[in-house]
Amino acid sequence: MMNVLKHPSFFRPMSRPSSPAPAPSPIPRSEPAIGSDRAPRPINKLSLGTFRRASPAHNMPAPLVQDGTYLEALSLKLSEAVSRTLSQPTGPAAASEQVAGRRPIPQGRGHALGALIASELKSTQENPHLYRAILRSLHRPLSVLLNNLSTRLPPLLGSPTFQNPLVPTVHTPNPNPTQLHALAIATFAGELLETFDDLGLGLDNDLRGDGLKQIREGLLSLVNRVVSPLVAGIKTELMPLIEALEVPQATYPTKSEAKASAKHHPSITTLQAIMPVYARALARYTTPSPCHASLATLLISLVWRGLVAISNRPHVSASPPPSPTLSVPSVKKIRGSPTTTPPLTPPPGRFMIKLPPSRPPSPPISLVSTTAAADAQALLELLDLLPRPAMHRESTQLAREAVDEAFEGLQALAPLLEMVHTLPAHAHLRQPGHEVLARELDQLTNRLPLLIALPILLNAVGGPSTSSVPDMLGLSQDEYRKGCLGGFGRAEECAPAVARCVLLALRADPSTSSLLRTWLEQEIVDMNQSSR
Repeated sequence: MMNVLKHPSFFRPMSRPSSPAPAPSPIPRSEPAIGSDRAPRPINKLSLGTFRRASPAHNMPAPLVQDGTYLEALSLKLSEAVSRTLSQPTGPAAASEQVAGRRPIPQGRGHALGALIASELKSTQENPHLYRAILRSLHRPLSVLLNNLSTRLPPLLGSPTFQNPLVPTVHTPNPNPTQLHALAIATFAGELLETFDDLGLGLDNDLRGDGLKQIREGLLSLVNRVVSPLVAGIKTELMPLIEALEVPQATYPTKSEAKASAKHHPSITTLQAIMPVYARALARYTTPSPCHASLATLLISLVWRGLVAISNRPHVSASPPPSPTLSVPSVKKIRGSPTTTPPLTPPPGRFMIKLPPSRPPSPPISLVSTTAAADAQALLELLDLLPRPAMHRESTQLAREAVDEAFEGLQALAPLLEMVHTLPAHAHLRQPGHEVLARELDQLTNRLPLLIALPILLNAVGGPSTSSVPDMLGLSQDEYRKGCLGGFGRAEECAPAVARCVLLALRADPSTSSLLRTWLEQEIVDMNQSSR
């Protein structure tokens, strides 16, 4: 009781009573202090929605946000992209494209993965440290991708169906399912390599570089292992046909060809049937730009073999050989001996009525010799059907220039053959206008290798006692071809030495062509000036 009286707070409430709930009626607005004519500020003026920017209607795919978790998110994104790349395509599958229940990798997936890598690298070009970190992040997913493709490819290449048939034919122009799967892997690797070329990845031998050189070499190996045997098979089929152009062929024209001015070589006729098939096949094999090096090598080899074969074709006269006549053996009569042989009986047809023939007699069938100029022009048109390396890519410009230069030589071959075909038989003798003719020959042979133009001119205007180039050099035909006619580069290296030896042999024989000596002297002068 005493404690209660000492502490009067005992009778006070422990807490203030709760305030009554506000009435649902709206709170009256307070008038502004400045003036009554000012409009009130809207309640939602400072809402969060005011500071939000309107999103565009079409959001383009953009690189990841470069924050603290950027590299982890990028690694996850690249791994998912590789998994989607190797996954099976959706949609109905044709029976002609399945191997062990799997479908080939669709075309374009390599470009899609390369575009993802390029977008991330280009967004960090101003930050070298982050750029190198992204390059390091590429190692693991690309290594997984390369290992997966390397595991899939050997069973396809080792399958007997990949080699049968290796070369397309007129009846089977399309690749079989096994070849389709191998080509899909090569195409994917080639598409990804195009991104490597554009960004300059995998070109540094230094270990402190991007470290992608092994990935690049592995992808390139996949491409070559698939494309090389297919291209080599086409080359094996074409080379014998082109080399056969060196042997002139005399053919019998058919009724439809009787009015034609010239008939092509049998090899040209065969090439006309199969070359469109090979052109479509090569365009499919060499779709990615890394395959264009193999394509350039094939085209240059075919052009060179054609130049060597047609330029070394011996001249054959177009006039047919005389037909053999039957000779009637004569009976030698001995003077003074009695004749016991009865008189010859007249033929039965002498006493028959001569009727007009039912049809006019057939004209005699004559042999038509194929001309080298016509075959050279036909070969140029056929090889021009084949695809060429791309010109718009920096990595294939050198290959395209080499191919174009080879085709320029083949284009110049037909005009030279036509020109020498019109020369008179005494063109090897010195005549008025000799210098003009020499200058014309110099212009026609300007784009031809010297070792290609030389045998043509020796056969045409060399003179009656002119021998072949190997005989003038003291070599056999095989030794000369293996040593000097191995290709454009080898022929250019041997041209100065061969020209001097042939010129010495021509000067030693006064019966040889002065026109040929004048042309050869000018060629040696031009080579000496270009080598300085």
